[in-house]
Amino acid sequence: MNKGKYLSGCLICGQELVYLPQALAQTCVYCGKTFDSDAHCSQGHYVCDHCHSADAGDLIEQYCFQTRLTDPVEMAIILMSHPSVAMHGPEHHFLVPAVLLAAYYNHQGDGDKAVKIQQARKRAEGVPGGSCGTCGNCGAAVGTGIFVSLITGANPLSKQEWRLSNQMTAQSLVAIAEHGGPRCCKRDTFLALQSAQSFLQSEMGTVMEITSPIRCDFHALNRECLQTDCPFFL
Repeated sequence: MNKGKYLSGCLICGQELVYLPQALAQTCVYCGKTFDSDAHCSQGHYVCDHCHSADAGDLIEQYCFQTRLTDPVEMAIILMSHPSVAMHGPEHHFLVPAVLLAAYYNHQGDGDKAVKIQQARKRAEGVPGGSCGTCGNCGAAVGTGIFVSLITGANPLSKQEWRLSNQMTAQSLVAIAEHGGPRCCKRDTFLALQSAQSFLQSEMGTVMEITSPIRCDFHALNRECLQTDCPFFL
């Protein structure tokens, strides 16, 4: 199993855990449920036992159901910090549309967010790991196409919706390809999310905020990191 972004301490921020003299009601960052616990980190983050050991797909789905955040990058970093989300892996194919759907519906109104996230998971599971190299079709980019397909209601016989979904994937693929290889699922995820933000604004007139510059601190886990050739390298 992946050890997560931080080798010890808080899964979210790496700060030391604080043990309290008595249990207090605390809300889990990932599932949003409240539990009595005598431990949290020094920044106040709490992760329940169930979420601490959850697998990647369940964790992503559960977190995106309950979060009220509207910044997809902020959500992605929280999820990618969890030990179940490996440095590289097909879980990112679902993570991308899931955080985009959560951000979109949290901004626009919940609508059928839960149903759309479930549909995104099913579609993303059909994208094989390593398809960036074996098919020339990065799963993070496909995730942005899944997202646009779901919010527009696209299907194989659609017209405008079909066009938008394919254009979204194409724009993400170009952004990812222009930064070269080898693959990095973190870099490709960030590039895909930036592409989706830009596409929503230019093609659909929808604002999705990425509130601060993206700075990746997962590079210590990536032996193939491009380092200063990556736009997100610390």
